[in-house]
Amino acid sequence: MAYLGRGLDKISNVEVLDNITFDGSSSYTLQKNSVNFTPSSANTLLLSIDGVVQAGNFTVSGSTIDFGTAVAGTSTCDFVLHYGVGLVTTVADGAITAAKLGANSVTSAKLNNDIISGATALTSAPADTDEFLVSDAGTLKRIDYSLIKGGGKVNQVIVSTSEATEAGTDSYNSYADFSSNPTISITPSAASSKILIEFSAIFSIGNSSSGGDVAICDSSNNVLVEQGMYGNKHNNLVLWKLHSANTTSEVTYKIRGKVNSSGGHFIYLNSKSSNPTGTAFWKATEILA
Repeated sequence: MAYLGRGLDKISNVEVLDNITFDGSSSYTLQKNSVNFTPSSANTLLLSIDGVVQAGNFTVSGSTIDFGTAVAGTSTCDFVLHYGVGLVTTVADGAITAAKLGANSVTSAKLNNDIISGATALTSAPADTDEFLVSDAGTLKRIDYSLIKGGGKVNQVIVSTSEATEAGTDSYNSYADFSSNPTISITPSAASSKILIEFSAIFSIGNSSSGGDVAICDSSNNVLVEQGMYGNKHNNLVLWKLHSANTTSEVTYKIRGKVNSSGGHFIYLNSKSSNPTGTAFWKATEILA
């Protein structure tokens, strides 16, 4: 028939040890069935000497109990009881739920580094305030997702074109604006963003024996990237630069030119053999850091 009585989780595994035979010493060996017995601590022992219950007035080291004073050989040990840790049961699979775990009870020391690693993919992007763990050379590190969210992504693209209007400059060995200068402006959303600047147009040199240079510059006329032309009547040039603007204010980029021969030689924008042609093309792309 089924078990009737106290719940199994209430049963204690109390052990009855062999009675001690006193001989006038202060310390004795604890045994169970004539085999040395080591209790979990002195506090788990209860014994009686000459009808007087003893508890907490002795020490235990291994299987040796020490009363701190000699116990007369005429004294009688009535019983020695050891109170264990209670009945040990096996928890059923799936019985431990999230509700049974205390807040912050699972620490990083309890996590397997081989399971939570840099190779563990996120199934969806967490919110900016969320954090997750990655393994760096076996050490778990906490990363705020907001610090890397959007890295390398395109945030905005500005495109600008300028129709074929011939513009020139005869500035010698020093960059100058063209007589009609195409520009492009973009306002970064973050100071850490990179701005990819691209510019293409047809240029020509007024003298086949001369040469010149064109450059993408910022609004302060700092040269960001430049390209030379030597002895050609027409050149279809493409310039680009990945620029760290370091600002969230509007940034303006422009094209400038110079010739390397004096005497009234010109470098022309949107010109092929002195005939206006083509379209100048600008593109500014903000790339999130």
